[in-house]
Amino acid sequence: MAAGRLITEEQEELPVSRAVTHIHHTHTRSQSHIHFQPLTHNAQWQPPLAHTRSHSHSHFSAPSHTQSQKYGCRLTHSLSAMTKGERGGQGSARKLSKPTEPLCPKTPEQTDLSQKLTICSKLCFAIGGAPKEVAASSTAFFLQIYLLDIAQITAFQASLLLFIGKAWGAIADPLVGFFITKSRWTKIGRFMPWMVGCTPFLVVSYFYLWFVPPFISGRFIWYLVFYCLYQTLITCFHVPYSALTMFLSTDQKERDSATAYRMTMEVLGTLLGAAIQGQIVASAHTRKPCPTQNMSASYLGNNSRAEIIKSLVHSQDYLSHAKEVYMIAAGVIGGVFVICTLVMFLGVKERDDPYATRTEKQIPFYKGFILVMRHRPYLTLTTAFLFITVAVQVLQSNLVLFCTYAADLRDHFHNIVLTILVSAVLSIPLWQWFLQRFGKKTAAFCGITWIMPFTLMLVFIPNVVVAYVVAVSSGLSVAASLLLPWSMLPDVVDDFRLANPYSKGHEAIFYSFYAFFTKFASGISLGVSTLCLEFAGYNTGACKQPAPVVFTLKLLIGAAPVAFIVIGLTILFFYPISEDVRLKNKFCLDELRKQSISSRMTEDLGNV
Repeated sequence: MAAGRLITEEQEELPVSRAVTHIHHTHTRSQSHIHFQPLTHNAQWQPPLAHTRSHSHSHFSAPSHTQSQKYGCRLTHSLSAMTKGERGGQGSARKLSKPTEPLCPKTPEQTDLSQKLTICSKLCFAIGGAPKEVAASSTAFFLQIYLLDIAQITAFQASLLLFIGKAWGAIADPLVGFFITKSRWTKIGRFMPWMVGCTPFLVVSYFYLWFVPPFISGRFIWYLVFYCLYQTLITCFHVPYSALTMFLSTDQKERDSATAYRMTMEVLGTLLGAAIQGQIVASAHTRKPCPTQNMSASYLGNNSRAEIIKSLVHSQDYLSHAKEVYMIAAGVIGGVFVICTLVMFLGVKERDDPYATRTEKQIPFYKGFILVMRHRPYLTLTTAFLFITVAVQVLQSNLVLFCTYAADLRDHFHNIVLTILVSAVLSIPLWQWFLQRFGKKTAAFCGITWIMPFTLMLVFIPNVVVAYVVAVSSGLSVAASLLLPWSMLPDVVDDFRLANPYSKGHEAIFYSFYAFFTKFASGISLGVSTLCLEFAGYNTGACKQPAPVVFTLKLLIGAAPVAFIVIGLTILFFYPISEDVRLKNKFCLDELRKQSISSRMTEDLGNV
């Protein structure tokens, strides 16, 4: 057997020889540096491709990936040293207490590294994420116009409410992430109790968000309280649900497949939310009593008092009808939330990662937070999609207002929204195939840039035919913006695990702070966009808006999203995890898991 060579940071060469599953491995501990090198098993391999990443102290050198290639993985973090450290720490503990677990545990997670997921499990997991998007869709498209025209609070109050609510939800994300990292495993898992426990309270808070209280002066406080409560509870649901992806399977392909199922179902949820909300409350906007003439002094003088009173009564009847249909829509969406959560609870099982060490001691939250914030791929991915998410949020929240007041598409806006979402649902499988064929980073660039020319087209050519063409094309980009970040985030977590093998249990930090940054930025953008309408002279409850408001809506639909997308894609260009790096990370993590399982079984047999 030929001896391998390990090159350290000081350029020293240490001879070692070890065979594991027909692949040479060497393991030594040297701070947190990880080295990858290929082994040339035949002469047909291509020249090595060098890749160095200082952000995680990882050095790769491997040929491009083909069917016949096999990567060698040389890690300075020794698994044997891991095992030795664990034995030392656990030996004294066993003297004090008897072990409560079997001597030779052979769970499915340990004996089957592939951890294949059934279609039923993927569907149940995906269904669990649908109700969050159902509620998010209804609030994204209709909350702003509901607050202005139905609840009839001022544009300034609406902008303040949206900003404070989003900012509060953003703050809640790391707080919930902190408490989740402190949670212990239960019979139903570590994340499932959070999602099941918060659902009833979430449904109640969501319903009262769409309820118009009988008093007028305190409506702003009413909606602020319930919006902040809703944001808190939806965070308690969404953060553990997002982190659950890492505990479905250790296989990257299985996680990507589950993410594709999830995104398809979430876009369907977005479609369902827009359909439920749009179709039920459409009459609240299309039947709005708008006189053909302005209520000028001459108009009032030429009409009898009875006609004026009749007009006011008709307006009050319309407002009562609008309040009622919004509450009906909220009740239906609340029922969907309960049913989908129950399906997820019955069909999804959390699995611990066999790569993780046995020790129950975890790194403190603040130290884990520092490690995560120093991880360059995470910062790059989060910052890039922060701007892209802001673009989509601004587009969503102002689309209904644009169709109503700037494009004269009042009777078509709910169908335009449905067209966007149907297009997004149908294109999810396309993007899943595209990212597997060409890589995730390429898919992000191709998918998200597609929306830019079409939003500008809608601004400059605001007619019905163009609106539906733009809706179909925009759905492609909406699907990409939903699928790609949640498909790329597990790769970042894997990269972090490889760079920090002794730091466990930080998955919730990744997902909670990703949600924190995107929500906070979305809150600022939504608040600023609504405030722009206030400065432009938005008239609450009016049938027509002045020219400055129309111009502002055109900017919010066209120029603003395009600018945010350009910034986001520029940052995403520097995202360091290419397909080659992702495959090397996958290979090395698989080897670590095999070594960890082998060392555990050897240790257990030695204790018999």
